[in-house]
Amino acid sequence: VGEDSAAFELKDQSVASWAYFAGILGAVLVALNVLWIDPSTGVGTKFLDAVASVSDSHEVVMLLLTIIFAVVHSGMASLRESGEKIVGERVYRVLFAGISLPLAVTTIVYFINHRYDGTQLWQVQGITGIHELLWFSSFISFFFLYPSTFNLLEVAAVDKPKLHMWETGIMRITRHPQMVGQVIWCLAHTLWIGNSVAVAASVGLISHHLFGAWNGDRRLLSRYGEAFEVLKKRTSVMPFAAIIDGRQKLPKDYHKEFFRLPYVAITMLTLGAYFAHPLMQASSYQLPW
Repeated sequence: VGEDSAAFELKDQSVASWAYFAGILGAVLVALNVLWIDPSTGVGTKFLDAVASVSDSHEVVMLLLTIIFAVVHSGMASLRESGEKIVGERVYRVLFAGISLPLAVTTIVYFINHRYDGTQLWQVQGITGIHELLWFSSFISFFFLYPSTFNLLEVAAVDKPKLHMWETGIMRITRHPQMVGQVIWCLAHTLWIGNSVAVAASVGLISHHLFGAWNGDRRLLSRYGEAFEVLKKRTSVMPFAAIIDGRQKLPKDYHKEFFRLPYVAITMLTLGAYFAHPLMQASSYQLPW
């Protein structure tokens, strides 16, 4: 019933498709910079100024940015089936990404630039082993966060976008890995930073992903009906719950589902993102956000 997630066979890949994907990605990044990020040409600064005018509190602005992104992102996901009937799967996916991505970038950059501006609530940096624990937690979180990239060519609308019922790999642990990964990431970063801005960001993000888990189940049930009910019975939202109570039957070679190129790629990208933190912070500081 469920689909094999993270399956990647080189023989099935098209060089032309991945070249097209690279071209689209480059064009999107250029357009994002010109139309949104660059203060001299984009409207991102005006958008943030409008949101920031609501309150002088960084916590309130952080929460508002997260709510705006959540409403747009989840709203467009909910309207996907109707929207695709009007404009088609590929056009709707482009619109979905084109609207969601700028809002996500603004929210992330604002968090980076203002993460230490709130009221300090606790301080754990001096506790032995806490950095290593939170680093490992953040690293693990990306193995849960990344399943949205199982279908990269569909994300970029190179391949026809579909609504998938993944079941193997990380999905055996939880059928909503992105929600679980976001909770882990938020708790780790909030514990490390320990202030009110980090708490506001985490409350917004975790709430959005909890709603997204419910909304995702609702959409899959609407699309697949009884087939999704079968999948739902042998998977769980709570990590490992379906495995522990025996509803999820692991095959003898289940570990092979993790020895796949997408998992290797996310390992490298996660390590790269960690070491690129100073670069990301420097880039964020250049914006008046």
